[in-house]
Amino acid sequence: MPPKLHLNTLIEASGRDVLARARFLVRNNAYAANGRDFFTAQAVGTGITPSWKNLTGRTNRKKALNTAWLRWTDEADAEGLTDFYGLQARVADELFQANECFVRLRARRPEDGLSVPLQLQVLPSEMLPQSDSRVLPNGNEVRQGIEFDQIGRRVAYHFYVLHPDDAGATRRGVRSDLQTRVPADQVLHVIDPMEAGQIRGLSRMAPAIVPLWLLDLYDDAELDRKRTAALFAIFRKMNGAFDPSTEGAEDEGNGTASQDLTPGTQLYGEPGEEIQVIAPADVGGSYEAFQYRNLLRAASGLRIPYVGLTGDMVKANYGNIRAALIDFRRRMESLQHRVLVFQLCRPVMNAWLRAAILAGAVQGLTPANAVRLMPQLSRVTWIPPRWEWVDPSKDVRAAKEEVQAGFRSRSSVVEARGDDPEEVDREIAEERRRERELGLEGLGSSFNDKAPVQAAPPVPDPPDDQEDAPEPAQQDDTP
Repeated sequence: MPPKLHLNTLIEASGRDVLARARFLVRNNAYAANGRDFFTAQAVGTGITPSWKNLTGRTNRKKALNTAWLRWTDEADAEGLTDFYGLQARVADELFQANECFVRLRARRPEDGLSVPLQLQVLPSEMLPQSDSRVLPNGNEVRQGIEFDQIGRRVAYHFYVLHPDDAGATRRGVRSDLQTRVPADQVLHVIDPMEAGQIRGLSRMAPAIVPLWLLDLYDDAELDRKRTAALFAIFRKMNGAFDPSTEGAEDEGNGTASQDLTPGTQLYGEPGEEIQVIAPADVGGSYEAFQYRNLLRAASGLRIPYVGLTGDMVKANYGNIRAALIDFRRRMESLQHRVLVFQLCRPVMNAWLRAAILAGAVQGLTPANAVRLMPQLSRVTWIPPRWEWVDPSKDVRAAKEEVQAGFRSRSSVVEARGDDPEEVDREIAEERRRERELGLEGLGSSFNDKAPVQAAPPVPDPPDDQEDAPEPAQQDDTP
């Protein structure tokens, strides 16, 4: 009979043990480490980037936002080790191992010298104690480190001040079990829950821990068997007295001698002794088949393709790898939009916009007009990294035919490649103008047509009181 306990109860009882085993495997098991890197590369890659598509026609404002955002991304990490997109990768790593991660929004002082007084601190799952469940004097309830009010809203997180398992983390006057209360509006809890009502994360690796661990043990045993079988030695039967000191053996002092078993060693026996050599049986072709099936089981548990876990391309061809990647990419797109974008990117952008406007970091935006413009400025499209083509010629041809048939827009194709359509169009128009001026038509031009192209003069952004006015018709340069 399976246990009927809710997942929250199981996580509180054994979640730390599951996470510790998952982290051990990622640090020590080659397949788990490769699976983690594959997951992060597909989920985040070089970064999920913002695009202010709704600001079409307001080039100056969009440029000012992009400039301020790119400057801040280099300052985003509170530890100063990476940029905002590197933090996304760190969050994805934690999602793979712990299936949850905490990002604390740290407000900074003006004298800190940041372009926007805001930084992000990534906190692992262990920083929020799963064993902390109690009722507070004000009637709020703390469950697994998260404080809920009386209608079930998250109001605070009770973090450890120091990592509980870091023996070297010390601070004068701070106990290792000391906790601090952080309001919920300063914390982003990035989690991919498995069940409704789930409070804390359960490692995505949980279904794969046992097969990966047992397969590791089997591999070690098989390697030892092969190593022992490779120690070919020669046995010599002595007719006279045996002197261990002259034959490379060690006298044990009790009438016996010992000698290490190494390749090519000559082993000596006492007169009259007979040596029986045991030849271990070879597993033959069953070893690879056994490995393959267990790795398939582990890949299914991790919800990644077999090639992503092992890097084994021997059995891969265009058809099966495309089918596997299409299914996996659907899952990744779901994770990107419902977890990484919704729980991380959008809240960070909203916090950044407020801090940037108050700090005057965005040219042309002031606190006076920001209140009215905030709904428009916060409507940001987040573009995930592009998927690499399995067969570029076939995939590009298919996308081109879809656009020509009217089944999808060219902008959607550009976005699927991880680029901003408006920026790509601007680059193409500028490139075509330069080719005309230099007489380079036909040398790889994007459109390779002969019609003259006039560079449009720069148009200033309309005033803010015309924010919702219809946009002027744009000339279509497509032949």
